[in-house]
Amino acid sequence: MAKLFSLSRSLPVILIALFSLGLVPEVQSEAAQPLPTYSNNPIVASVGGEPIWLDELKSARIQEMLVRLHSMQEFMLRKKVLKMLAERHPELQPKLIPGIQKTDIARFYKTEPGIKDIGELDQIENEIRVYLEKKQRRDGQKDMNRRFDLAVQKGWVVNYFGPPNDFHLLAGIGTAMLWFNGKSVPEVKVFFMEYSDFLCPFCKKVQRTLIDLRKRYANRVQFGYRHFPLHQEARVLSEAVECARDQNRFWQYQTAIYQNPEGLRSDNQIMEAAQRARVRNLKAFQKCLDTGKYRKRVKADFDEGLRLGIQGTPTFIIGTYDRDKGTVYGEMMSGAVSTHKFVKVIEKYLNSPVH
Repeated sequence: MAKLFSLSRSLPVILIALFSLGLVPEVQSEAAQPLPTYSNNPIVASVGGEPIWLDELKSARIQEMLVRLHSMQEFMLRKKVLKMLAERHPELQPKLIPGIQKTDIARFYKTEPGIKDIGELDQIENEIRVYLEKKQRRDGQKDMNRRFDLAVQKGWVVNYFGPPNDFHLLAGIGTAMLWFNGKSVPEVKVFFMEYSDFLCPFCKKVQRTLIDLRKRYANRVQFGYRHFPLHQEARVLSEAVECARDQNRFWQYQTAIYQNPEGLRSDNQIMEAAQRARVRNLKAFQKCLDTGKYRKRVKADFDEGLRLGIQGTPTFIIGTYDRDKGTVYGEMMSGAVSTHKFVKVIEKYLNSPVH
């Protein structure tokens, strides 16, 4: 994920995160609950008898850190639980994973399709080793999750550790480019907003996923695109795609950019992309660019993203769509998110009884 801010200056936020992930007990009778349970949304202050809850102090940045912290703590919890149970339940013992040997590297080089086109074995041996070690760690993580799930299923452990509460925000749709005319499909209640930078490699990577989602949820989810350019060159491309929008070629020009964003550095290359996108009036397109017609629109998108707490690209806001007010109320996701995660959130809002 392309980053705008460093997380290294967020120690106070980390302390809040630790507090919110279960360090404040809820008072319960000993007879009803022999072990203490905890709230991840405790009262942190009271003003005139009116409580202030920890979730009220959240921002998009804090939520991202809470999710990361929860993931790390969940890993430590699973590791500790399995260590405590392994002696009594041999089936929870981890698989013995030997280190990567030269024979493993040679076998991979011999059997992996296309690997020999990259170079000779002695040239790429270290890269293969790093890849195999990463794969081994992923497999080890999957095995640990499998063993932990088995322990829960057998009743050997009761897991109270839940993720942080969802963080919802209200975002304006503004001048976002919409995938289809929402007025023609009045029953649409879910909006999928994308904030992207044309020179961000993760933004390019996720486009295939977004194309598949638009096909999957055609006429059920509205999709929108707003700009969050982190580089001067990306701002120029954002303005260019808005100029193509004047001629109803926004999505075609967007596709042309993402095919080779690094190859659109000069005016001639930007015009060639316009031709590939079949922008009909190239003179009007050039004039639009030269006069900076959409400079303020791109800046407005960027400023709105900052106000929402967006730190990098791509960032997505998925939630309930209020077409009359021009807003989406939902949650923020960042990075090259998997199709599975997108679908899970989209389905949650599609199946929500609250419109």
